[in-house]
Amino acid sequence: MSQNEAFYFNEEEPNKSCLLTLRDIILNQDENITETKKYGMPCFCYKNKMFAYLWVDKKTQEPYILFVEGQQLDHPELETGNRSRMKIFRINPKADLPITVIKSLLHDALDLYRNGIIKIK
Repeated sequence: MSQNEAFYFNEEEPNKSCLLTLRDIILNQDENITETKKYGMPCFCYKNKMFAYLWVDKKTQEPYILFVEGQQLDHPELETGNRSRMKIFRINPKADLPITVIKSLLHDALDLYRNGIIKIK
Protein backbone atom coordinates (compact mmCIF):
# COMPACT_ATOMS: atom_id res chain seq x y z
CA MET A 1 0.00 0.00 0.00
CA SER A 2 1.38 3.40 -0.95
CA GLN A 3 1.70 6.31 1.47
CA ASN A 4 -1.14 8.04 -0.39
CA GLU A 5 -3.45 5.04 -0.04
CA ALA A 6 -2.62 4.62 3.65
CA PHE A 7 -4.33 7.93 4.46
CA TYR A 8 -7.68 6.62 3.16
CA PHE A 9 -7.50 3.17 4.68
CA ASN A 10 -6.67 4.56 8.12
CA GLU A 11 -10.01 6.40 8.19
CA GLU A 12 -13.14 4.94 9.77
CA GLU A 13 -16.33 4.37 7.81
CA PRO A 14 -18.24 6.21 6.43
CA ASN A 15 -15.34 8.65 5.90
CA LYS A 16 -13.13 6.02 4.29
CA SER A 17 -15.62 5.25 1.50
CA CYS A 18 -16.47 8.92 1.07
CA LEU A 19 -12.82 9.97 0.75
CA LEU A 20 -11.99 7.13 -1.64
CA THR A 21 -14.91 8.12 -3.84
CA LEU A 22 -13.88 11.78 -3.77
CA ARG A 23 -10.35 10.72 -4.71
CA ASP A 24 -11.66 8.81 -7.75
CA ILE A 25 -13.85 11.73 -8.81
CA ILE A 26 -10.93 14.17 -8.59
CA LEU A 27 -8.45 11.92 -10.40
CA ASN A 28 -10.93 11.23 -13.21
CA GLN A 29 -11.47 14.92 -14.04
CA ASP A 30 -8.34 15.30 -16.16
CA GLU A 31 -5.42 13.14 -17.26
CA ASN A 32 -3.00 15.81 -15.99
CA ILE A 33 -4.08 15.39 -12.36
CA THR A 34 -1.69 13.62 -10.04
CA GLU A 35 -1.91 12.78 -6.37
CA THR A 36 0.77 13.35 -3.77
CA LYS A 37 0.85 13.93 -0.04
CA LYS A 38 1.55 17.36 1.48
CA TYR A 39 1.16 18.42 5.09
CA GLY A 40 0.00 14.88 5.88
CA MET A 41 -3.00 15.05 3.58
CA PRO A 42 -3.76 13.97 0.01
CA CYS A 43 -2.90 16.76 -2.40
CA PHE A 44 -4.03 16.87 -6.01
CA CYS A 45 -1.95 18.71 -8.59
CA TYR A 46 -2.73 19.82 -12.10
CA LYS A 47 0.47 19.73 -14.15
CA ASN A 48 2.43 19.71 -10.87
CA LYS A 49 0.62 22.79 -9.49
CA MET A 50 -1.42 22.15 -6.32
CA PHE A 51 -5.14 22.74 -6.81
CA ALA A 52 -7.03 20.67 -4.19
CA TYR A 53 -6.65 18.71 -0.96
CA LEU A 54 -8.82 16.20 0.87
CA TRP A 55 -9.04 16.40 4.63
CA VAL A 56 -11.26 15.60 7.61
CA ASP A 57 -12.40 18.42 9.92
CA LYS A 58 -11.02 17.76 13.39
CA LYS A 59 -14.15 19.10 15.14
CA THR A 60 -16.96 17.65 13.02
CA GLN A 61 -15.03 14.61 11.72
CA GLU A 62 -16.50 15.29 8.28
CA PRO A 63 -14.44 15.27 5.09
CA TYR A 64 -13.98 18.29 2.89
CA ILE A 65 -12.32 19.33 -0.35
CA LEU A 66 -10.00 22.30 0.00
CA PHE A 67 -9.53 24.36 -3.15
CA VAL A 68 -6.14 26.09 -3.17
CA GLU A 69 -7.35 29.00 -5.33
CA GLY A 70 -10.77 29.05 -3.71
CA GLN A 71 -10.92 32.85 -3.53
CA GLN A 72 -11.37 32.73 -7.32
CA LEU A 73 -14.38 30.38 -7.04
CA ASP A 74 -17.90 31.58 -6.37
CA HIS A 75 -20.30 29.03 -4.91
CA PRO A 76 -22.65 29.47 -1.94
CA GLU A 77 -21.49 26.28 -0.22
CA LEU A 78 -17.80 27.15 -0.30
CA GLU A 79 -16.45 28.36 3.05
CA THR A 80 -13.56 30.75 3.53
CA GLY A 81 -13.24 30.59 7.30
CA ASN A 82 -10.07 32.43 8.33
CA ARG A 83 -8.32 31.65 5.05
CA SER A 84 -7.46 34.39 2.57
CA ARG A 85 -6.74 32.24 -0.47
CA MET A 86 -8.39 28.85 0.02
CA LYS A 87 -11.98 27.73 0.40
CA ILE A 88 -13.45 24.41 1.49
CA PHE A 89 -16.45 22.37 0.40
CA ARG A 90 -17.79 20.22 3.24
CA ILE A 91 -19.10 16.73 2.55
CA ASN A 92 -21.62 14.81 4.64
CA PRO A 93 -20.28 11.24 4.50
CA LYS A 94 -23.62 9.81 5.63
CA ALA A 95 -25.57 11.31 2.71
CA ASP A 96 -25.42 10.83 -1.03
CA LEU A 97 -22.54 12.79 -2.47
CA PRO A 98 -23.56 15.93 -4.40
CA ILE A 99 -21.62 14.66 -7.42
CA THR A 100 -22.92 17.30 -9.83
CA VAL A 101 -21.83 20.11 -7.50
CA ILE A 102 -18.46 18.46 -6.79
CA LYS A 103 -17.71 17.98 -10.50
CA SER A 104 -18.79 21.54 -11.25
CA LEU A 105 -16.49 22.94 -8.55
CA LEU A 106 -13.59 20.78 -9.75
CA HIS A 107 -14.21 21.87 -13.35
CA ASP A 108 -14.23 25.55 -12.33
CA ALA A 109 -11.07 25.10 -10.24
CA LEU A 110 -9.25 23.30 -13.05
CA ASP A 111 -10.32 25.94 -15.58
CA LEU A 112 -8.37 28.51 -13.55
CA TYR A 113 -5.22 26.58 -14.50
CA ARG A 114 -6.29 25.48 -17.99
CA ASN A 115 -7.20 29.04 -18.98
CA GLY A 116 -4.03 30.59 -17.58
CA ILE A 117 -5.72 32.54 -14.76
CA ILE A 118 -3.40 30.65 -12.41
CA LYS A 119 0.00 30.37 -14.01
CA ILE A 120 1.64 26.98 -14.37
CA LYS A 121 5.43 27.06 -14.52
